[in-house]
Amino acid sequence: MSNKSNNRIVYKRPSGAWVNKKNDADKASSVHATQQEAVEAAREMLKNQGGGELTTKGLNGQIRSKDTIAPGNDPVPPMDKEH
Repeated sequence: MSNKSNNRIVYKRPSGAWVNKKNDADKASSVHATQQEAVEAAREMLKNQGGGELTTKGLNGQIRSKDTIAPGNDPVPPMDKEH
């Protein structure tokens, strides 16, 4: 199971900036011009902090994807990956 304290979310602010934020934090860890930049920053932070779950929201605010970042343990790994 992923370390819940390391879980992160990427979402878009009304101002148009993309935010990388730790789930239990009050402030953003980083702010980016694009969603891709925010996702890359979140992935790197999760890798450096021992893994966790990354939730990415789309433009409409709905969850677009959820990924377990190693060394987290994904309870339901993707079927298209070889083990």
